[in-house]
Amino acid sequence: MVSVTEIIEQIKALPPNERAQVAKFVVENDDSWIPESFKEGMADAEAGRFVDLDTALTKPYPGNQ
Repeated sequence: MVSVTEIIEQIKALPPNERAQVAKFVVENDDSWIPESFKEGMADAEAGRFVDLDTALTKPYPGNQ
């Protein structure tokens, strides 16, 4: 089994274009570094559950009327 330190050293030894391929693979295939709250916010935005910041700052919240 290869250690994390060994993998990092192997990545460092790669040419820049190959390091970029590794970075792209990690970003596209591992979202564990993204906070859960951000994922929830993105899901809300995709579902249309958001409001314009100007509206949020200047208009009363509908539930408070």
